[in-house]
Amino acid sequence: MSGTSLDGVDAALLDTDGEDIVRPGPSLTVAYDAAIRAQLRAALETALGMAHGAPVPPSILDAERMLTEVHAKAVKALLEKAGLSAGDIDLIGFHGQTILHRPHRGWTWQIGDGVLLAKLTGIDVVNDFRSADVAAGGQGAPLVPLYHAALARRSAQASPLVLTNIGGVAQVTYMDGDTVIAFDTGPGNAPIDDWMQRHTGKPVDINGEFARGGTVHEAVLAKMLDNPFFARVPPKSLDRMDFGMDAVEGLSPADGAATLAAFTAAAIAKARDHFPKAAAGWIVTGGGRHNAFLMEQLKARVGAPVLKTEDVAWDGDAMEAEGFAYLAVRARKGLPLSLPTTTGVKTPMPGGRFWTAR
Repeated sequence: MSGTSLDGVDAALLDTDGEDIVRPGPSLTVAYDAAIRAQLRAALETALGMAHGAPVPPSILDAERMLTEVHAKAVKALLEKAGLSAGDIDLIGFHGQTILHRPHRGWTWQIGDGVLLAKLTGIDVVNDFRSADVAAGGQGAPLVPLYHAALARRSAQASPLVLTNIGGVAQVTYMDGDTVIAFDTGPGNAPIDDWMQRHTGKPVDINGEFARGGTVHEAVLAKMLDNPFFARVPPKSLDRMDFGMDAVEGLSPADGAATLAAFTAAAIAKARDHFPKAAAGWIVTGGGRHNAFLMEQLKARVGAPVLKTEDVAWDGDAMEAEGFAYLAVRARKGLPLSLPTTTGVKTPMPGGRFWTAR
């Protein structure tokens, strides 16, 4: 999994039937260096200016090959860590890198060469998880909620339970018995990371310490929350670039970081407006859970206990990668990857494209 935060590749082993059997194994992260982050960021910016169906420019093709090669290295490193060989693995779920997400235009674009990854690893590959859903009228995101629900079924947590993933974009999965509702809530780490890169030269606000030195500007925050996206009835999804930093321009670097973190937390809390019942508890996964200032803001706003994935013995750093392993098996079996209550697609929708290593 290479997420919207553009921080690296998460790779995870999962023993699963794509339904109720879920046994997570070892995992690791291969961090992107500054050059790779810049190349991927340039691909995002190039894609923003392209028309649907236009020829893919060489710069994006180069980024796709680079991305695929990094994923192959991550697979090799994970197999070495686990003491396994390619022959021990049935399937790779290869999400790729989202460089544009415009479901209202029938377009979602994840770069990543499935043929090349199968060749480099010697393992069959499933990729292109989102296109079928978008083509059928769905949002194409979020997709991991079915894995969240499988984990929740095996846990002792009280319901309704909400799992919040704070990556570049933030999402929630609301689970209560057989009910699974999921949608993007707004920005996650992306505006905070971009602000930090611009003002400090660092890609992230480690532990939220930079934001902690600032002040949340409530008037600016209220203006940011006055956005029609938050009132839209889900399912709904976002592109990484949909929420920028314009509202905090003019604030000091520390105040801007604090206000952006508060915005992410407040946007997640507003998801409660769309839940059938109040949640008994919240669990946070994704990189945002490492930002202590952001977590404090979230706890102050949701009105229910907030835990990290580690508090319930789930691996928050590996969960997204595990999720696409789970979805890869579902894709091979022809099972749905998305539901009307998770992406807005009219009927439960299978998906994925298959590439064999032989």
